[in-house]
Amino acid sequence: MSSLLGIDDPGVDWSGARVLVRADLNVPLDGGRVTDDARIRASVPTLRYLLEAGAGVAVCSHLGRPKGERDPALSLAPAAARLGELMGRRVELLPDCVGDEVRDRVSSLGAGELVMLENLRFHPEEEKNDPAFAERLAQGYTHYVNDAFGAAHRAHASTEGVARRLPARAGLLLKREVEVLGGLLGSPSHPFVAVLGGSKVTDKLPLIRSLLERCDRVLIGGAMCFTFLVAQGEPVGTSLHEGPDGQAMARELMELAVRLNCALQLPVDVLIADRFDAEADLQVVPTDDIPDGWMGVDIGPRTAAAYREAIGAAGTVFWNGPMGPFEIPPFADGTVAVADAMAGSDATTVVGGGDSGAAVARFGMADRYTHVSTGGGAALEMLEGRTLPGVAALPTA
Repeated sequence: MSSLLGIDDPGVDWSGARVLVRADLNVPLDGGRVTDDARIRASVPTLRYLLEAGAGVAVCSHLGRPKGERDPALSLAPAAARLGELMGRRVELLPDCVGDEVRDRVSSLGAGELVMLENLRFHPEEEKNDPAFAERLAQGYTHYVNDAFGAAHRAHASTEGVARRLPARAGLLLKREVEVLGGLLGSPSHPFVAVLGGSKVTDKLPLIRSLLERCDRVLIGGAMCFTFLVAQGEPVGTSLHEGPDGQAMARELMELAVRLNCALQLPVDVLIADRFDAEADLQVVPTDDIPDGWMGVDIGPRTAAAYREAIGAAGTVFWNGPMGPFEIPPFADGTVAVADAMAGSDATTVVGGGDSGAAVARFGMADRYTHVSTGGGAALEMLEGRTLPGVAALPTA
């Protein structure tokens, strides 16, 4: 597999360069305050590298879904302020991402200068990958760097269009993501174990198929385990589960696992609640004995122990999707068990972003894994074997 050319590869003199860096600063806000700065922190190493190498840098990103219109509530001003705090310097926010004023400011960027462009999605042409918009976005720069793995599965002007108009490189974060996730597709150490949670089988059908072809064992949790149980004819009470289409897919996956000699492992016990509430009455029951009027909210202790054992014996572990709604403390034990087992493992451990990434951050464990992906959707599409437009547009060695 060819490797991406990154900013640290030889062949580019960054001194005096004016670089457009596509970062993923799509962070949650509360009243203009950044409530989770993980994505901003993830952008810092690439920005520091370029600035210390003598480049002038303009960082761009989307934020939220302004639907192609200027929305002050979705300005990148809070991200610029937080980036400035992390970098120990003021980060100037330009009034737009294109236009004469922006082009003139960018053309005058000096070595070591850092500015931020306003929200790309204030322009509808961004998501349409409009060629004329990509051309305007590229004006004034000598180079382009994509470090936004979380947006690399989108063929937008800032992720795909500009990369074909300027000398381009992968940022440190994006290159690391592609290397680690590509390793799972290529030559993972065995036993290769995947832990999958979340709500819907239908949402993760291509991913599960892909992992069944590569893994020795796939451990199922979260609400989607109840779709598998219903597909086997088990009663699940009021547990969240899918209808006939999802159940048919679950049966198809169980049959595929048998053909591929991959162990598809379902919970043997679950934590159930009489209502979806932190104050609910709780009990642990076997998965074939969920009473009417009760809902499954987490894997049970026997299942958690079995999953711990499988993770402990693995050479590679990939995890995507919590075992239950971990934000509610009484329902978090199964997710904590998986996170803790992976953190204590000697295996290559990869957390697939999204809710799983939020969980390990909440538990204070994010630095205890081989890799925690910043791109939920992009990571899943890559592991499905799909081409990511933002990656395909970058040069390889």
